[in-house]
Amino acid sequence: MTGLFNRLSLNSLTPEDRAVGVAVGAVLAGAVGLAVFTPLAGENAAAGTPAEAAVVSHHGKAASKTRHVKKPSATAEARREGFKVAPHRVKPAEVIKMAESQVGIHEGKGGQTKYTRWYVSTPHAKQTAKRDGGRVSDYNGASWCNMFVSWVGAQVGAKNMGWDAYTVGHATWFKQNHRWGQKARPGAVVFYDWQNGSKGRIGDIDHVGFVVKDNGDGTIKTVEGNTDDAVKNRVRSKSMVVGYGYPDYRK
Repeated sequence: MTGLFNRLSLNSLTPEDRAVGVAVGAVLAGAVGLAVFTPLAGENAAAGTPAEAAVVSHHGKAASKTRHVKKPSATAEARREGFKVAPHRVKPAEVIKMAESQVGIHEGKGGQTKYTRWYVSTPHAKQTAKRDGGRVSDYNGASWCNMFVSWVGAQVGAKNMGWDAYTVGHATWFKQNHRWGQKARPGAVVFYDWQNGSKGRIGDIDHVGFVVKDNGDGTIKTVEGNTDDAVKNRVRSKSMVVGYGYPDYRK
């Protein structure tokens, strides 16, 4: 599937953007279905935490008669995008706990997993398939390490984790949004190049997972999907790491 991913859109909206934009737009504009999209702008992006849509009061001619119209909540809009909860700043430990709760899960027949089924069900899958010159159905049975990372982020509502089915696309997103670096932090999304290691480029990335901790001896403990066809904890040499993506975590 690698050959399909030659051109990456620099301006495509992430699921977080849409989930935040639709909810905030409904509140500020007072119109159901009006979306206000704020593309990410890096570390200081002012996307904010999606607020639950308020119950808006419309006053008629008589002061005593008030009509209440319930607007769609941020949670409802986020779920339409594929999140279990609306994106917000979570602790790294929450992401690690969710990821490690999946350890031992193996892929099924034809490489199918709940992570691929979830990804295919999201509106974002259509965008990435179009970007990559393929079809949504191509994700069924495809390498799912990055779909696992994306699923974990969506389950806990991790803000500015982004999601993708393609490791190169996801790493590129982190770098474009100034969330890319070389320090192994707990909860960071770690990207590997098996051939060139730390000398590799983003375009050479082969695999992805989460950092659990830096062991302090040149290795990191990780949790990864699609490693020997399963979710497993691993100990990896930092010499194999191209870089790390940093979601917007709270301390």
